[in-house]
Amino acid sequence: MRSEEPDTDARAEASRLPEYAERVLDVADLIPPGRVMTYGDVAEWLGEGGPRQVGRAMALYGGPVPWWRVVRADGVLLPGHELRALDRYREEGTPLREAPRGAEGHLPRLDMRRARWDGGGDAGDSAHI
Repeated sequence: MRSEEPDTDARAEASRLPEYAERVLDVADLIPPGRVMTYGDVAEWLGEGGPRQVGRAMALYGGPVPWWRVVRADGVLLPGHELRALDRYREEGTPLREAPRGAEGHLPRLDMRRARWDGGGDAGDSAHI
């Protein structure tokens, strides 16, 4: 079951998901609040595809899952969704690094060293893939 219930149209679409996309979304559902996995981490977890394939699956089908927990490896917030994601990160207590004063938009980045989750152990561990 997805962490956020999609509306009826989204449910109908979800029943027609490609198998790989369904597997990507299942991994996104496993990521605990306050933690993240990179696109490459998800591909490695699945043992199939790569960051681009995971990103495509998330872009096309990721709305019903905690999409903000699947991120770029550099910790930069998802372009076009920065503020929505930032609200979620703050709500969940996801570790962030404040942006340098000269950074465009002054948006923080994810603190990947502390926020990255390897899919095992206690969600409070700072284990990495």
